[in-house]
Amino acid sequence: MIIILKDNPNKKQFDNLIQWLKSMGLDIHESKGENTHILGLVGDTSRVDIDLINALEIVEDVKRIQEPYKNANRKFHPEDTVIDVAGVKIGGGNFQVIAGPCSVESYDQICLIAESVKKSGATMLRGGAFKPRTSPYSFQGMREEGIKMLLEARKITNLPIVTEIMEVSHLPLFEDVDIIQVGARSMQNFELLKELGKLDKPILLKRGLSNTLQELLMSAEYIMVGGNERVILCERGIRTFETATRNTLDLSVVPLLKSMTHLPVIVDPSHATGNAKLVKPMSMAAVAAGADGLLIEVHNDPPHALCDGQQSITPEAFDDLMQDISHILPYAFRWE
Repeated sequence: MIIILKDNPNKKQFDNLIQWLKSMGLDIHESKGENTHILGLVGDTSRVDIDLINALEIVEDVKRIQEPYKNANRKFHPEDTVIDVAGVKIGGGNFQVIAGPCSVESYDQICLIAESVKKSGATMLRGGAFKPRTSPYSFQGMREEGIKMLLEARKITNLPIVTEIMEVSHLPLFEDVDIIQVGARSMQNFELLKELGKLDKPILLKRGLSNTLQELLMSAEYIMVGGNERVILCERGIRTFETATRNTLDLSVVPLLKSMTHLPVIVDPSHATGNAKLVKPMSMAAVAAGADGLLIEVHNDPPHALCDGQQSITPEAFDDLMQDISHILPYAFRWE
C-alpha cells in the first residue's frame, strides 16, 4: 500500500499518521521527490482502513500495491535511484561502462587491461577472482589473490572494482571491493542475499538463466529489506531453445524493468551472446533501449584467455565501441 501526501503536509498530522501506522506493526518506506511525497507501507496492510486515511487532510490518495516486491517497486519510489560508487554515479541518467577481463589471470594482465579500458572511457573495472564454472576441470579463478590484484589495479587507475561473490563465507575478502556482484547462478541464493542486505555496499545482481523479472525483483527485495537499497540490476541473457548464441539477450526487459522498478538497470552483452562479434551491436542496442550501463568483457589476448576468451573483445575493439556509444547516448530511450 502507498499513501500519497499533499505538498508540505502539516508536521503534527504527519507525525501522528506515522505513529499510528507503526502501531499496527507496519514498516514505512518514505520517498520524497521533487513533486511527490510517498509513504510505502510494508507488512500486513489488511487492517488498514483506506477510507479513514483518505479522509485525512494531508493525504492526496491511497493505493494498494498488488506486486509482491515493495522496496524495489517504482510505485513506492517514483524517482530513479542513483547509486554512488566511489564518486561514480549510475542511474537517473548517469550512464557507466564496467569493463575488464572475465577472470583475473595475473598482476600484469589486470593492470594492463585496467589502464587500457580507463583510457577508452570505462568508469569501473570488472574482473573475476572467484569463477563459478560448469566444469570442475575449468579454471576456477585466483580467488583471494585475484582480489588483491584487483585492488592493486584500482590503486593504479583509481577505477572502482566489481567482482563476483559465490558464498557467504567469502564476505570478509570483499570488504574493500567497491561493488559485489551476485552471478546468475546465485540470484536465488537467499541466505547470501540476506547477508548482502546487511552491508552498506552496492550490489550488482544478475538475472538468473531461467528467471522471470518478478523473480529478479524479489531477489533484489531480499537485499533491500535488510537495509541495503544500493542494488544494480543486470540483464545477462536467458536460456532458450536457441543455440546460435550462448544465451538469448532479452533487451525488452530494459524498458520493462524501468517501468517496474526505480533501480538502475545495466546489460551484459558478453555473457548474453558468448560471441565477441556480437558484443558491439548488442551494446549499442542496449544503450538505445535505455540501459543505465554496460558490463563488458575485455581481454588483451582473447585466444589465450583462461576463461571465456570467445566472448571477450580486445582493447582496440572496446575503444571503437566506446566512441560509437557516445553518439547513441543522447538519443537513448528514457523512461518517464
